[in-house]
Amino acid sequence: MQKLLVLTTGGTLDKVYFDALSEFQVGEPVVADILTAMNVTFDFDVQEVCRKDSLEVDHQDRQKMLAMVNASSAQYILITHGTDTMVDSAQFLGEQTQKVIIFVGAMQPSAFKDSDATFNIGCAVGALSIATPGVYIAMSGQIHKCNNVFKNYESRRFESLPVTEPVQ
Repeated sequence: MQKLLVLTTGGTLDKVYFDALSEFQVGEPVVADILTAMNVTFDFDVQEVCRKDSLEVDHQDRQKMLAMVNASSAQYILITHGTDTMVDSAQFLGEQTQKVIIFVGAMQPSAFKDSDATFNIGCAVGALSIATPGVYIAMSGQIHKCNNVFKNYESRRFESLPVTEPVQ
């Protein structure tokens, strides 16, 4: 893999909680620390799109994200994003025929002991090298095309949309 561009938007992955009132703030992006701890053998550049809970990510943020994707010469792009509107942002990027773009997030902040953050980022990085150009979501050990996935709030996983048989 050539150099990896990492775009960050905040989300649960980067949340920092304060015990007193169970309030949170979206903190500094943690993805560089995770990639460094994973001892990756490729160069990466981390750029911040925004620092928000995904429910606060708006059209302007998505426009900025798309502009950063389009302005980059990187063929491989990892985007950290909150899970509630990850699918919306991934679909906003549209069809990508030259770049492999993978969205990734976490159901638990990376600072939590039982966080899925490192696992999800590792899965996404592994998928980058074998995926064909397009936009994907990597969560819970699965890689999904962005136009065929939803967040199942009951199971706390991303799942592929069910295949429906055509009506005869």
